[in-house]
Amino acid sequence: MDWLKTLIVFIGLIVAGYFVGNMHKKGMQYNRYVQVKGLSEREVEADLAVWPINITLTGNDLNMLKNNIESQNEAVYSFFMQQGFDASEITRGTTNISDARANLYNSNSQSPYRFLAVSEFTVRTRDIPRLKKALAESLTLMSEGIILGSKNTWRPVEYIFTGLNALKPDMIEEATKNAREVAIKFAEDSQSRVGKIKVARQGLFTISDRDQNTPEIKIVRVVSTLDFHLQD
Repeated sequence: MDWLKTLIVFIGLIVAGYFVGNMHKKGMQYNRYVQVKGLSEREVEADLAVWPINITLTGNDLNMLKNNIESQNEAVYSFFMQQGFDASEITRGTTNISDARANLYNSNSQSPYRFLAVSEFTVRTRDIPRLKKALAESLTLMSEGIILGSKNTWRPVEYIFTGLNALKPDMIEEATKNAREVAIKFAEDSQSRVGKIKVARQGLFTISDRDQNTPEIKIVRVVSTLDFHLQD
């Protein structure tokens, strides 16, 4: 009976050792992975343009200044209508008139004009070629004494791409394929095979100008980080 008990305990230890060793081996295999990054890029054209405009006038006669700014507002609005824009694409902003003499922080101003009027317009359109044509022909307003100025001097027109959601599935797929190709190269160098994805991190989509001279052309980019299992 003592011999039988000893044999049973011995067999139990062998079986337990096998399972523990097998679990350790599988655990080590599970922890064998490679982390790589996959890139996807698209060059696209902006599909929305926003042009914020200022009209500025100065004067000493308040009533005359008011009449002049209203006249110029109507001339600018008519200009865009003649260019073929829809009324929904043109937004009239506020008109502010300030009095230099009432400004306590501008008492040393050397300007000969007392009043300053600033009127705002915003052109928001998906017809970018039409907007470019209007930009070129807006110089004709100078003959009427109207000078259009952009509120954003560093970027007169803002070009926007709004079709990101339509690109996301294909770009994520491309980034994943690109990452797997890199993982396969690593695996070949270590005499292994690439298995399933362990962890996937999509990364952020970014939209930037192709360059400073063509802001209407955008680069859409995403970098995904993926961990792939390695198998012998």
